[in-house]
Amino acid sequence: MSYERQVAIAILYQKGRFLMQLRDNLPHIPAAGCWGFFGGHLEPGETPEEGLQRELQEEINYTIRKPPIKLGEFPNEEHQSLRHVFAVPLLVPLHELQLNEGWDMALLCPEDIVKGEFYSHKARQIRPLGFAHRKFLLDLIESNLVDWQC
Repeated sequence: MSYERQVAIAILYQKGRFLMQLRDNLPHIPAAGCWGFFGGHLEPGETPEEGLQRELQEEINYTIRKPPIKLGEFPNEEHQSLRHVFAVPLLVPLHELQLNEGWDMALLCPEDIVKGEFYSHKARQIRPLGFAHRKFLLDLIESNLVDWQC
Protein backbone atom coordinates (compact mmCIF):
# COMPACT_ATOMS: atom_id res chain seq x y z
CA MET A 1 0.00 0.00 0.00
CA SER A 2 1.26 3.48 -0.85
CA TYR A 3 0.86 6.27 1.70
CA GLU A 4 0.59 9.91 0.65
CA ARG A 5 1.49 11.12 4.12
CA GLN A 6 4.68 9.96 5.76
CA VAL A 7 6.20 11.01 9.06
CA ALA A 8 9.63 10.65 10.64
CA ILE A 9 9.63 10.06 14.39
CA ALA A 10 12.58 10.22 16.79
CA ILE A 11 12.90 8.17 19.93
CA LEU A 12 15.61 10.28 21.55
CA TYR A 13 17.41 8.54 24.40
CA GLN A 14 20.07 9.47 26.93
CA LYS A 15 21.41 7.42 29.87
CA GLY A 16 18.44 5.06 29.91
CA ARG A 17 15.82 7.80 29.57
CA PHE A 18 13.60 8.91 26.71
CA LEU A 19 13.13 12.53 25.67
CA MET A 20 9.41 13.14 25.31
CA GLN A 21 7.41 16.14 24.16
CA LEU A 22 4.23 17.18 25.92
CA ARG A 23 2.12 17.86 22.87
CA ASP A 24 0.06 21.01 22.71
CA ASN A 25 -3.45 20.52 24.04
CA LEU A 26 -5.14 21.28 20.71
CA PRO A 27 -8.05 19.05 19.68
CA HIS A 28 -7.04 18.87 15.99
CA ILE A 29 -3.66 17.18 16.60
CA PRO A 30 -3.06 13.50 17.39
CA ALA A 31 -2.30 12.72 21.06
CA ALA A 32 -3.23 16.27 22.10
CA GLY A 33 -2.09 17.10 25.63
CA CYS A 34 -0.17 13.82 25.91
CA TRP A 35 3.51 12.97 26.11
CA GLY A 36 4.80 11.78 22.74
CA PHE A 37 7.74 11.70 20.36
CA PHE A 38 9.38 14.50 18.42
CA GLY A 39 9.04 14.39 14.64
CA GLY A 40 6.60 15.21 11.91
CA HIS A 41 5.50 15.01 8.30
CA LEU A 42 7.98 14.63 5.47
CA GLU A 43 8.17 17.41 2.90
CA PRO A 44 7.84 16.46 -0.81
CA GLY A 45 11.04 14.79 -2.04
CA GLU A 46 12.50 14.47 1.47
CA THR A 47 13.94 11.17 2.69
CA PRO A 48 12.87 10.00 6.15
CA GLU A 49 16.37 10.76 7.46
CA GLU A 50 16.28 14.30 6.03
CA GLY A 51 12.80 14.87 7.46
CA LEU A 52 13.92 13.59 10.85
CA GLN A 53 16.85 16.01 10.92
CA ARG A 54 14.69 18.95 9.82
CA GLU A 55 11.98 18.20 12.36
CA LEU A 56 14.47 17.94 15.24
CA GLN A 57 16.05 21.24 14.19
CA GLU A 58 12.64 22.92 14.04
CA GLU A 59 11.20 21.44 17.23
CA ILE A 60 14.16 21.45 19.66
CA ASN A 61 17.11 22.94 17.75
CA TYR A 62 18.96 19.60 17.84
CA THR A 63 21.41 18.38 15.22
CA ILE A 64 21.81 14.62 14.93
CA ARG A 65 25.50 13.83 15.43
CA LYS A 66 25.48 10.04 14.99
CA PRO A 67 23.54 8.12 12.35
CA PRO A 68 20.06 7.31 13.66
CA ILE A 69 19.02 3.67 13.96
CA LYS A 70 15.92 2.94 11.90
CA LEU A 71 13.62 0.80 14.00
CA GLY A 72 11.15 0.28 11.20
CA GLU A 73 8.19 1.56 9.22
CA PHE A 74 4.81 1.39 10.85
CA PRO A 75 1.48 2.11 9.13
CA ASN A 76 -0.99 4.32 10.96
CA GLU A 77 -4.32 3.41 9.41
CA GLU A 78 -6.24 5.93 11.53
CA HIS A 79 -4.29 8.83 10.00
CA GLN A 80 -3.58 7.08 6.68
CA SER A 81 0.15 7.61 7.04
CA LEU A 82 3.39 5.69 7.30
CA ARG A 83 5.63 6.31 10.33
CA HIS A 84 9.40 5.97 9.94
CA VAL A 85 10.67 5.44 13.49
CA PHE A 86 14.29 6.06 14.49
CA ALA A 87 16.29 5.67 17.70
CA VAL A 88 18.48 8.75 18.10
CA PRO A 89 21.04 9.26 20.87
CA LEU A 90 20.67 12.61 22.62
CA LEU A 91 24.26 13.82 23.02
CA VAL A 92 23.68 17.19 24.70
CA PRO A 93 22.26 18.15 28.10
CA LEU A 94 18.55 18.94 28.17
CA HIS A 95 19.19 22.62 28.97
CA GLU A 96 20.95 23.03 25.60
CA LEU A 97 17.75 22.21 23.71
CA GLN A 98 15.24 24.88 22.75
CA LEU A 99 11.61 23.78 22.81
CA ASN A 100 9.99 25.42 19.76
CA GLU A 101 6.98 23.13 19.44
CA GLY A 102 4.91 21.57 22.19
CA TRP A 103 4.00 22.42 25.75
CA ASP A 104 6.96 20.86 27.61
CA MET A 105 9.72 18.28 27.28
CA ALA A 106 11.32 15.91 29.77
CA LEU A 107 13.49 12.82 30.05
CA LEU A 108 11.35 9.89 31.19
CA CYS A 109 12.60 6.64 32.77
CA PRO A 110 11.25 3.26 31.71
CA GLU A 111 9.32 3.24 35.02
CA ASP A 112 7.49 6.40 33.89
CA ILE A 113 6.62 4.71 30.60
CA VAL A 114 5.20 1.69 32.45
CA LYS A 115 3.18 3.99 34.73
CA GLY A 116 1.78 5.73 31.64
CA GLU A 117 1.84 9.29 32.97
CA PHE A 118 4.33 11.98 33.95
CA TYR A 119 4.24 15.31 35.76
CA SER A 120 4.87 18.42 33.65
CA HIS A 121 6.33 21.38 35.49
CA LYS A 122 5.14 23.75 32.77
CA ALA A 123 1.59 22.39 32.71
CA ARG A 124 1.69 21.91 36.52
CA GLN A 125 -0.15 18.62 36.23
CA ILE A 126 0.27 14.95 35.53
CA ARG A 127 -0.31 14.24 31.83
CA PRO A 128 -0.76 10.84 30.15
CA LEU A 129 1.53 9.32 27.57
CA GLY A 130 0.01 8.99 24.11
CA PHE A 131 -1.39 5.47 23.71
CA ALA A 132 0.64 4.55 20.61
CA HIS A 133 3.80 6.21 21.97
CA ARG A 134 3.59 4.30 25.24
CA LYS A 135 2.90 0.97 23.52
CA PHE A 136 5.83 1.45 21.15
CA LEU A 137 8.18 2.29 24.04
CA LEU A 138 7.01 -0.65 26.14
CA ASP A 139 7.70 -2.99 23.20
CA LEU A 140 11.10 -1.35 22.69
CA ILE A 141 12.06 -1.65 26.36
CA GLU A 142 11.10 -5.35 26.33
CA SER A 143 13.21 -5.94 23.19
CA ASN A 144 16.44 -5.29 25.16
CA LEU A 145 17.83 -3.59 22.04
CA VAL A 146 19.52 -1.05 24.32
CA ASP A 147 20.04 -0.89 28.09
CA TRP A 148 17.19 1.47 29.03
CA GLN A 149 17.75 1.41 32.82
CA CYS A 150 18.00 4.77 34.59
